[in-house]
Amino acid sequence: MNKTTIRCTIFSCLVAMSGAASAAGTPDAAPASQGVLLDSLRATIMSWAQHSGGKLNVASMFLSADIVVKVVMVLLAFASLVTWVIFVAKLLDLRVRTYRLRRNYVRLDQAGTLNETGNGNDAYGGVVAAMVKAARRECERSKVNPAMKAGIKERVSSELARIETGAARSMNAGTGILANIGSTGPFIGLFGTVWGIMNSFISIAETNTTNLAVVAPGIAEALLATAIGLVAAIPAVIFYNVLTRALGGYKVMIGDAGSLVERTLSRDLDLAPAKPEPVRLAEAAE
Repeated sequence: MNKTTIRCTIFSCLVAMSGAASAAGTPDAAPASQGVLLDSLRATIMSWAQHSGGKLNVASMFLSADIVVKVVMVLLAFASLVTWVIFVAKLLDLRVRTYRLRRNYVRLDQAGTLNETGNGNDAYGGVVAAMVKAARRECERSKVNPAMKAGIKERVSSELARIETGAARSMNAGTGILANIGSTGPFIGLFGTVWGIMNSFISIAETNTTNLAVVAPGIAEALLATAIGLVAAIPAVIFYNVLTRALGGYKVMIGDAGSLVERTLSRDLDLAPAKPEPVRLAEAAE
């Protein structure tokens, strides 16, 4: 299809759309205008689906494919879109969380205590804030005294382990979809290919001819399903590996933050003033 044909087609489509929009101003003309618009869009798609000279392209092969092959192609195209959306969203989210975690780690390390506050609110955010809150809450519940320091550290360590696991689990959300698309995409495309080739052999049996020109379009449509499957699966595998390595580094940073909170808590407990022991009545009488 040359540029002049494409321009004429687009112009005719726009003219039909404008005419349908003007006709849709009256309630009685609304159904007719919608029919004109749909016919124009259908004619546009069909004109784009064919090259000059009657040759096939991707659009024409999709439109002439069997309904099963069409469903396979649409599913694989949707899977490819989901792959890119998940990768971009997870990558941006990981960048933001990594930056916040590194910043709060440095801030806590410089403060050297868990009692730092800013304007009445916690000076940290994200995972570090959750860890600091857990440590403070446990200290308040235990009413710190020298005899309970070991128990406080043990309970805080258990709570920090839960926070680390929850943060890692939340970041892993969505990566399983990439793994599924990468592992099943080629096989789904292969199913569409097998189905299309089966229809091509059926057409050979019905026409009683082995001319390649008869079955070539059907085979090309079938192979297109495998191609779309590979287009969806290859980026999914690559993105899954990239995110897995990045998440591994993020988990290490979370573990370092938990260790810093434990060290800071231990320092705060050691520097906390010891409470005076109660005086027994017998000693007081002496």
